[in-house]
Amino acid sequence: MALFIDDAYLPATLSSPPMTDEEFAEFCSEHPDLRIEMTAEGELILMAPTHSRTGLRNSQINRQLADWAEKDGRGGVLDSSAGFVLPNGARRSPDASWVLNSRMADADQGEEDSYWHLCPDFVIELRSSSDRPPALRKKMREYLANGAQLGWLIDPKTRSVTVFRPNTVPEIHRDIFSIEGQAPIEGFVLDLAKVWDPFGRHQTS
Repeated sequence: MALFIDDAYLPATLSSPPMTDEEFAEFCSEHPDLRIEMTAEGELILMAPTHSRTGLRNSQINRQLADWAEKDGRGGVLDSSAGFVLPNGARRSPDASWVLNSRMADADQGEEDSYWHLCPDFVIELRSSSDRPPALRKKMREYLANGAQLGWLIDPKTRSVTVFRPNTVPEIHRDIFSIEGQAPIEGFVLDLAKVWDPFGRHQTS
């Protein structure tokens, strides 16, 4: 399926017939210049590649989470290139995620080219300049509804972190320079100074 969409019109949502995991993976491979997710209703969400500064920030987040997870030993970290099929059928790729070892073992069928059918225990979404906050908040609520125990929506533009937990009103923390994890990632502390200012020159987004 050939697509030609100007970046000015991204993100874009397109209707799609039902796809198997293999068909979705093939569709994504045909459009390597796009980031693609699918809603539970079967709509394709097409997004432009991550901006460079956002990529630098995201690498900081994933590095810190991976370093902690290696020492903690209870779970594994996946970056924004990893896709999951949620229980509601949506195909999502959080900017960073953490999954308990036991759940990874149950989900992995030994096939290298497959998506895990699960929702991560912990997810992070990092807002970029092209992201729409209402859409990100909706996505965070979807993660919780599908089994996530904790989610952080990080917004460098407002220097805020919104904490999402099941059956709890989201908590917004502004002008903080670190945030401490709760269950299931108790013990993890994210240094936000390197996220707000990835160059170390006190720049803003």
